[in-house]
Amino acid sequence: MRLETLTAGMPIVYGGDRIAVVDDALAAAFTAGDRLVVVQTTGDLLHIPAAVHATVTSAVDAAVAAFEAMGSIGDEQITEFFEVFANRMEDDRSFEPIAAANDGDVAAARQRGRSVTRLILSPQMRAEMVDGLRGWARAPSGRNVVVDTVEHPGWRVDLVQAGLGVVGFVFEGRPNVFADGAGVLRSGNTMALRIGSDALGTAQAIVAHALDPALAASGLPAGAVSLVPSRERSAGWALFSDPRLALAVARGSGPAVAQLGAVARQAGLPVSLHGTGGAWVVASENADPQVFSTVVVASLDRKVCNTLNTCCVVASAAAELVPRFLDALDEAGRRRGTVAKLHVAEGSEGEVPESWFVPTEIHRAGGPVEEPRTEILPGDRLGQEWEWEDTPEVSLVVVPDVATAVDLFNQQSPRFVASLVSSDEAEQQRFFDTIDAPFVGNGFTRWVDGQYALNKPELGLANWQSGRLFGRGGILSGDSVYTVRTRVTQTDLSVAR
Repeated sequence: MRLETLTAGMPIVYGGDRIAVVDDALAAAFTAGDRLVVVQTTGDLLHIPAAVHATVTSAVDAAVAAFEAMGSIGDEQITEFFEVFANRMEDDRSFEPIAAANDGDVAAARQRGRSVTRLILSPQMRAEMVDGLRGWARAPSGRNVVVDTVEHPGWRVDLVQAGLGVVGFVFEGRPNVFADGAGVLRSGNTMALRIGSDALGTAQAIVAHALDPALAASGLPAGAVSLVPSRERSAGWALFSDPRLALAVARGSGPAVAQLGAVARQAGLPVSLHGTGGAWVVASENADPQVFSTVVVASLDRKVCNTLNTCCVVASAAAELVPRFLDALDEAGRRRGTVAKLHVAEGSEGEVPESWFVPTEIHRAGGPVEEPRTEILPGDRLGQEWEWEDTPEVSLVVVPDVATAVDLFNQQSPRFVASLVSSDEAEQQRFFDTIDAPFVGNGFTRWVDGQYALNKPELGLANWQSGRLFGRGGILSGDSVYTVRTRVTQTDLSVAR
């Protein structure tokens, strides 16, 4: 039997012993041919219209067919794909319609009061895309690389790296992710991707004027990178419900990524999730005040996942370091033409001057609003990630010692990026040994980026919110998506057990 209708009040069992209830809106929207995904951990009822499911299925069909054809594609053709893709992004004539589409996406997003800091395809983003694509062109192929060999009398066993399959990729409205995601082709994979609705016009223009021509020119199969042409959020649920995916990669806001991950796991798919971010900086009593100030400013140039979110200052140095911290916030705000917003933990507000608590103009995605420049933050909310547009927004807590800061990070943060400002090498080593984070440093936090740090465009940066990652680091890049095949070669064909 197939589910063809839903009625308001209908109970839906989930988690084995719990019940979710169909509401009026869902009952009215659901029609024959639609699909319902029940998230077994939360009871969320996710409606996938039949048309959306068909659109996603078509994209995955193309990616599956393309992967089957990749075995006969030479590495030099994959290199040519990246070179042509980069050239077309760099050429002003082919880029002109892409820029026009991006202008339209940005204008529409602003009209809806949406953040556009990651949506604007700036000259810098364009240059980074070109550099990333050329980096993949130069990168060695991961296909057929022998990663280990075991010799036996008369025969040997080779462990051979190979493409994993179709990678499903759902990401926020950031155009440069195309260069990041396409890197999976370098290791012999294909991709079906869904971009945030704000950037769909830009994405379609990139496909039409750069990506598809590069596939055609290099002789790669047409669906090797397949865009899901849908603005519907349900397209992501449909994509991550397709059991033909070899890996599901989600990148975006924390709750949305967690939900997508749950959908993929239910479908039996391995996942790589890149959601909640926010970096922490700890200033010890051994911190140089000027270095600390420089670190804060350099970590607040714009809002992305590795931006400074929470700062811990050791109490014995607070009298000197907190004023430096506030001055650095002022400087970060000035550089963006605004002021900074501060959340100070309960019990630490005495370190902040009263002048910081008065109402002021804060720049939000929907426009300027007046609100207190500093607000008191409950001590159990230090891990909350602040999403800001032009007004840098951070939390501050004064702690007894570095060990307390480490405990707060391990308990409350998404366990992502941590930095200790200290001139004491032994203190730095203790920090590294005890902080539960994949990315640890001694200075600014914005270094956490695949292309910036490793010269590899990334699919995403993973935190340790759900535990440490098995068998890989926190940076997922195109050349780290692979499987290992086992091949035996007998030189003595009489060998038997």
